[in-house]
Amino acid sequence: MADDGQGRFAASVLPHLDAAYNLARWLVRDAHDAQDVVQDALVRALRHFDGFRGTDPRPWLLAIVRNAALAWLGARRPAEVDFSELEHELDAALAIGASANDPETLAIQRAERREIDAAIAALPVAFREVVVLRELEELSYRDIARITDVPIGTVMSRLSRARNLLAVALRPAPARTLS
Repeated sequence: MADDGQGRFAASVLPHLDAAYNLARWLVRDAHDAQDVVQDALVRALRHFDGFRGTDPRPWLLAIVRNAALAWLGARRPAEVDFSELEHELDAALAIGASANDPETLAIQRAERREIDAAIAALPVAFREVVVLRELEELSYRDIARITDVPIGTVMSRLSRARNLLAVALRPAPARTLS
């Protein structure tokens, strides 16, 4: 590939690395393995970039990341969820939005975020990927359909089922009464 091709690749694909890593992390459920998946996906993307004819490289890259993640999952047993890195990032983000004098609010927000993350991580891969792509990456149904290689109706159905599963998982437990 010529240097100008590498420059075009860097300019159009590399701005989407955060989205690629986010999708990989949610699919393989391990921060270090997600880095390996993204690296593999970037090598594949660079190798095939000359054939890219679309106008938006983000869905194209995320489809490659998805395929790399699914190949990784097929070759290995799923890893245990490692939320330590996510929790560290969340602590920093929460500290910006909450008062330093309000540790109770920070603790509640951290607990709620861990509960949401655990509920998403517990979803089957097909549901987890559409939730991540729609709710976290804010992609259109059409882009998600392209990335996952399923019809838009299937995307909508999976997203609906995933949201229902999340609602059930996040439903507060009924209050106990003392007798």
